[in-house]
Amino acid sequence: MSRLDSVIRRLKAQRACLDEATSMVNGKSGHVLELGLGNGRTYDHLRERLPGKDIYVFERQVNAHPDCIPPKDKLFLGDLEDTLLEARDKLGATADLLHSDIGTGDPERNRKFASWLSTIYPDLMASGGIILSDQELTLSEFDPLPLPQDVQVGRYYFYKKK
Repeated sequence: MSRLDSVIRRLKAQRACLDEATSMVNGKSGHVLELGLGNGRTYDHLRERLPGKDIYVFERQVNAHPDCIPPKDKLFLGDLEDTLLEARDKLGATADLLHSDIGTGDPERNRKFASWLSTIYPDLMASGGIILSDQELTLSEFDPLPLPQDVQVGRYYFYKKK
């Protein structure tokens, strides 16, 4: 498969998972956490799907399209190891949706980081909250959910807090 076809398949899977997850949390009172702003595509998609919902974004350095930069009071800027702990203290377990798109292309680094994230994410999530991740997580307080149709197993991971 060409790299172009691979990215198209990844983006289609991401959109299908985001659409499924946003439909599950629409109307709930909690906020959204978006880890990894990149150029802002998924942040923009979340804003469109969940209008009026607070979306907190985590990014090391903002390089997004100007229309896709979150307000400063909704941006946690810096390394995730620091900003997630800050968010845990500031927001508590109140998120309805967490979208984690933090893969680096280095499988061993991704596994180690996903292991650490698995210890922090539960502290950010409300009961019934949804985590959508590009990395497999180990979350004992969560049930895995089936992926949307046409999303290849292992492409994304879907979890719901018990």
